[in-house]
Amino acid sequence: MIRVLLADDQSLVRAGFGALLNSAPDIEVVAEAADGEEAVRRAVQERPDVVLMDIRMPGTDGLAATGRILAEPALASTKVIILTTFDLDEYIFEALRAGASGFLVKDTEPEELLQGVRVVARGDALLSPAVTRRIIADYASRPARRTAPTERLAELTEREREVLALVGAGLSNDEIAGRLVLSPATAKTHVSRAMVKLRVRDRAQLVVLAYETSLVTPGWLD
Repeated sequence: MIRVLLADDQSLVRAGFGALLNSAPDIEVVAEAADGEEAVRRAVQERPDVVLMDIRMPGTDGLAATGRILAEPALASTKVIILTTFDLDEYIFEALRAGASGFLVKDTEPEELLQGVRVVARGDALLSPAVTRRIIADYASRPARRTAPTERLAELTEREREVLALVGAGLSNDEIAGRLVLSPATAKTHVSRAMVKLRVRDRAQLVVLAYETSLVTPGWLD
């Protein structure tokens, strides 16, 4: 059973999402929160598998709450999905930097929401290639963007750097395998090793790091 914490300041949204999630045989809403502060408190209490976090809430917003939840040692296995009204919310990239595993727009189809929770619960990132490219292009166009030191990539082999760049471009493991003439299992192994060496939680943070170190730039793969 996938245990979910639902955080949103609108009671109708919580009620609608909660009913949908509880209708699935493998998902259970174990707690709700109306703001970020409550979300952090309930996450510590309930230790959910997945937090559905509205990014725009009064007081402590979803961005701050995400950072606090994912910094808690006791919540190392908890994943966060950001809920937003717009698919290019100005805070989405910062949420991914904080460790969120992906995001969903609030008008997503019911089955997509359920599948998104399942995807993140099993440890995958909820970032489609097309959306990945759009988020990164938006981030990279900002004049004051920060960059991470390239020394972080020193531990990677040349092949792992290639794989990281393709992850950053939004390619799936199968697409990476085809481009580098590898088996999908080998591509997945390279991705996993890069995550361990770079000490990141999931694929979403690999995407962030690939761009923050300028390993890839928008349009790099075109």
